[in-house]
Amino acid sequence: MARAVTAVKVERSCFVDTLQVTGVVQPRHDVLVRAERDGQQVSQILVEPGDTVTSGQVLLRLKQPEAQRGGAETAVQAPAAGLVYGASARIGAGVSASGEPLFRIARDGELELLGETPVDLMGRLAPDQLARLDIIGVGEVAGRLHRISTSVNPVTQLGQVAIAIGADPRVRIGVFGKATIELARRCGPALPVSAVLYGDGGAVVQVVRNDRIETRRVTVGLIRGDEAEVREGVSEGETVVARAGAFVRDGDRVLPVAARPQPAQ
Repeated sequence: MARAVTAVKVERSCFVDTLQVTGVVQPRHDVLVRAERDGQQVSQILVEPGDTVTSGQVLLRLKQPEAQRGGAETAVQAPAAGLVYGASARIGAGVSASGEPLFRIARDGELELLGETPVDLMGRLAPDQLARLDIIGVGEVAGRLHRISTSVNPVTQLGQVAIAIGADPRVRIGVFGKATIELARRCGPALPVSAVLYGDGGAVVQVVRNDRIETRRVTVGLIRGDEAEVREGVSEGETVVARAGAFVRDGDRVLPVAARPQPAQ
């Protein structure tokens, strides 16, 4: 007599392999603005942090100290367009060509998330891989992997990676964020995890063929929730026992009963 078994169809589904990286947002290209020579004083400040500037725009003006009257004012210009995110200039303060930058500019307003990842995972990374970033205070923004370090920290065995965010006025420099990098995307046969039985010989499923059980070895790929990617062993449209090992063996006659769909959560 045939035993009734709950069965499911092998269906096509898409799986995404990802890697998570945490880090801090910083300028992708940092432009430091300093005076060309020592000895002058700040007489006028024309921009402040948060302002967007163009290349060549005057940021501040310098004058000679009172003890050295005469001589025209000097204009300090932005060497590149971008977002002003730091300023140390103060009215009346002296300037130095080698001292603290008067302004810091994120060139073109472009930002990146700089994080670290274990060395054994770095080989799976490649430039231009897509990423989803969860930035504190902002939420989800799109990104793209643009730099992978060629060296690693000898103590931690972590290597740096940088995910380009692009110009986004909501994102603040210095804030923490988490990036989910898309390593691979594959679509193909998929089964419930419960349909796969693991043993000494590897993973198997119980295929229902001509109302009989056929135990078949499979290669399992990515797992997403309660669904497993099957790289080899079964094809879309085939029927398998929904819960492997359910008191049936290879060659047993069975009566497949369709599994009930799970209620929506």
